Amino acid sequence: MADPVPFNEPARFARAKFRAWHRGTREADFMIGGFFDKYSNTWDERELKWFETLLDEDDVDIMAWALGVQPAPPLYEGPMMDAMRRPDYVHVHR
Repeated sequence: MADPVPFNEPARFARAKFRAWHRGTREADFMIGGFFDKYSNTWDERELKWFETLLDEDDVDIMAWALGVQPAPPLYEGPMMDAMRRPDYVHVHR
């Protein structure tokens, strides 16, 4: 991930957060929403665009790529997917 850069587009971040936390299953919400919550405060334009593009993919594909069950398409490979493959951002509340 890039060093924190002053990047302020609150409407885009709010939309991405909503989409990350309203995926359709709790598992996807925790994985994708948790990733957004942990990392988005340091994102620059390029990283936000990567995440917005990822949100257009099917949940089962995103989760398979993040869990390493399937290889991610080249478009998504890189530091952001590497971070997504470390599930330290998934917090399940009981």
